[in-house]
Amino acid sequence: MPETLIKVDLNQSAYENENVHNRWHPDVPMACWVNPGDDFVLETYDWTGGYVKNNDSADDVRDIDLSIVHFLSGPVGVKGAEPGDLLVVDLLDIGAKSDSLWGFNGFFSKKNGGGFLTDHFPEAQKSIWDFHGLYTSSRHIPGVNFAGLIHPGLIGCMPDPKLLETWNEREIGLIATEPDRVPPLANAPFAPTAHMGKLKGAARDKAAATGARTVPPREHGGNCDIKDLSRGSKVYFPVYVDGAGLSVGDLHFSQGDGEITFCGAIEMAGWVHMKVELIKGGMAKYGIKNPIFKPSPITPHYNDYLIFEGISVDEGGKQHYLDVNIAYRQACLNAIEYLKKFGYSGAQAYSILGTAPVQGHISGVVDIPNACATLWLPTQIFDFDIQPTSAGPIKHIKGGVDLPLSHDLV
Repeated sequence: MPETLIKVDLNQSAYENENVHNRWHPDVPMACWVNPGDDFVLETYDWTGGYVKNNDSADDVRDIDLSIVHFLSGPVGVKGAEPGDLLVVDLLDIGAKSDSLWGFNGFFSKKNGGGFLTDHFPEAQKSIWDFHGLYTSSRHIPGVNFAGLIHPGLIGCMPDPKLLETWNEREIGLIATEPDRVPPLANAPFAPTAHMGKLKGAARDKAAATGARTVPPREHGGNCDIKDLSRGSKVYFPVYVDGAGLSVGDLHFSQGDGEITFCGAIEMAGWVHMKVELIKGGMAKYGIKNPIFKPSPITPHYNDYLIFEGISVDEGGKQHYLDVNIAYRQACLNAIEYLKKFGYSGAQAYSILGTAPVQGHISGVVDIPNACATLWLPTQIFDFDIQPTSAGPIKHIKGGVDLPLSHDLV
């Protein structure tokens, strides 16, 4: 059996675990060291460090301080890793912790983070999903059941000082273009809630002042939320610091492409079994500045889809030039309106698109002025037929069940 190098106690605050951190910074000490060729297990908190609970209220989603996230296990130092190398990570297996066989999905309120469809779903809501081996279902969304494709939403290596400075300069510069925007354009460093692992005292405070928030994907990997980066995947990470500094967290039981609900996917606490190798000088050899990966050979076997199109014309009818973001938003909104015809609330439909193994595609970016994005909804995840027929849709979902709101909105 592989050794579990980092353990987490879900009854303990993530801030009390020195093998966990929530900022990217080269001064965060390695939590442990391994040799190339080693395989090992890391346990992880869910991305909120256990703040969101298994209950029927969205108060926690409404009230969470998003500056605390994400809590990552690591960094793991790999002996012999040097800047310019590629760190090869095999994701051998991933699972939920045996004492936490459930996960959550939610929408942040527009006042606290928002999300992809925040103008349509501005209030905090959440759904709880129970795990049944490979499958999951929710007491808040009847009529749907599907196999999970468990994956880390967030995995990457530590930046060097120059790369960290680049991140902070460009993101703070972006914020300055519209500083009062809600949600904000980016998340600047924020020292008060930084958890810097084993780093303590004045050194901790200095690093926390410039530590990069874990919210976006960047050159080192980070919060990419790629659902096909699952068990059996192989990832090639650029190395920027001695030892590489591999960290992982934000595990998802299942997710639709785009993680459109932001408190997205089905978030869970769990463990990752991985193996590491090195390709010396691999960044230059292969011209790599962002990670590349081979997808999992094990995916849920859904092969019948309804495909919803969206174009780069917004909800008000304004034309945008080849805007894929708007096109995908329109595809999502079209799918939500369709599912409402079968009795789902808009919130339930939105949650399905964020959690189920939905595919998102950029289908066209050359036919001016409209980009075309598509959302592929697997029909086999439903307990009833959702295909269009001449008889029209049947409302299989009969009210009385919906996603929990925060209590002051019930």
